[in-house]
Amino acid sequence: MGRKKIALVGAGQVGGNLALLAAARELGDIVILDIPAAEGIAKGKALDIAQLLPVDGYDARLMGTTAYEDVAGADVCIITAGIPRKPGMSREDLLATNIKIITEVSNNLKRVCPQAFCIVVSNPLDAMVYAFMKVAGFPKQKVVGMAGVLDSARFRAFVAMDLNVSVEDVQAFVLGGHGDDMVPLVRCCSVGGIPVTELLPKERIDAIVERTRKAGGEIVALYKTGSAYYAPAASSIAMAESYLRDKKRVLPCAAYLEGEYGIHGYYFGVPVVIGAAGVERVLELKLSEEERALVMKSLESVKKTVAETKL
Repeated sequence: MGRKKIALVGAGQVGGNLALLAAARELGDIVILDIPAAEGIAKGKALDIAQLLPVDGYDARLMGTTAYEDVAGADVCIITAGIPRKPGMSREDLLATNIKIITEVSNNLKRVCPQAFCIVVSNPLDAMVYAFMKVAGFPKQKVVGMAGVLDSARFRAFVAMDLNVSVEDVQAFVLGGHGDDMVPLVRCCSVGGIPVTELLPKERIDAIVERTRKAGGEIVALYKTGSAYYAPAASSIAMAESYLRDKKRVLPCAAYLEGEYGIHGYYFGVPVVIGAAGVERVLELKLSEEERALVMKSLESVKKTVAETKL
């Protein structure tokens, strides 16, 4: 069988953390790819992490490259290529630049690793993953967007901070597009099995929901030179690991919907099962009237951004 091969397209902050986490979990051998201008960054990060392996005792081979031939036959591709958000930019402001980049990436990956499971992280997420699938022509099961795992982790982190409890015991997930209209589902949030609504007053929960929606922007404002990278990398690795190890984890991801939740032909954040076949199924919840209205509002934001891709 040999080791699995993981291609990381984009050697920025998310790419570097992806490489570190993939090595630490011994998911396979890792290729970090970037454009020629960033060749030194890709090669430097691969070398730096390779020198960390003896200290921590992980087995993986790493390389940095600018040649798509080096990612040929990859089992998993995680795409972070694109410019990050700067303060004052919305995810949508990134669209024009990043659509050019994602088109080039999808054309190349179609050529060298047509069987890969592809996880798109680049923003604006829902439009980028849509563009990637349309250009590459990969089956919908093999192309997924990373957003819900991250948004849900943020929701869970804020609940745990507020209640001063372990994050392990907080369950929650977020539906919808990866933007300010995302829908943290409060009634599905529990702490050690206890509904969060029994532990926190409505105004505290509302504040946590609002902070979750704006969490990416909060970090952008603090960093001033880019966007979040530790949590997005960990979220992507959870998805990749579920695929590579056929774990069948239930994770909220941007999946291509063909009728589920009454949505047709868009990538949208929903709970899915990820196993060896990729996105194996979408889990549908019965939504209340209020929840459905919020989901439809989020869908309108996604439709608007996708329309701007002109694909």
